Amino acid sequence: MYEYLDGQVASRSAARIVLDVAGVGYELHVPPTASFPSSGRARVWTHFVVREDFHALYGFPDRETRELFRVLLLVRGVGPVMALGILSGLPRGPLLDAIADGNLEALTRIRGVGTKTGQQILLDLRDRAQVLRAELSGAAPGAPLPAVRASANVEDAVTALISIGYSDKEARKSVARAAEKVDTKDLEALVRAALSS
Repeated sequence: MYEYLDGQVASRSAARIVLDVAGVGYELHVPPTASFPSSGRARVWTHFVVREDFHALYGFPDRETRELFRVLLLVRGVGPVMALGILSGLPRGPLLDAIADGNLEALTRIRGVGTKTGQQILLDLRDRAQVLRAELSGAAPGAPLPAVRASANVEDAVTALISIGYSDKEARKSVARAAEKVDTKDLEALVRAALSS
């Protein structure tokens, strides 16, 4: 829904930033270790979460970190709060290294990540992390990450279904079924397939 917000920092705390964009204050939940200024102008890459009981905006200092957050949300049992914690526990590069290399010990050193969750992250993301690590090592700053775009499309498709009345659980099941049939890089085809699944 929102790609990024560009405005003045109205307030900043460890896990929250309020960005004034043309007189509207947007509250964004951010990784505690994210490098945002305490004042002045900032661009924040965003992810909008819509659930039955709340709506929330999450913010990141760059697109690549935002896309990694979206990938983490694909892991069973990992929600936005835990994903922010994981991103704060390890910088993007070392985190991808830990996942790609199957380093469970590095993951479980992150506060809030137990053995079961760490194993699930490795199970769900190990192959994807190897691709992301290779792409990040050769990507220009701000360049699109094709493999991650597919993951972002999954989240966008889920949001689209929720917006027309699906529950979060129903939307995720439908999109997961659709992702087995169509190319997830094609958002429109993914949504159509999810609606018919």
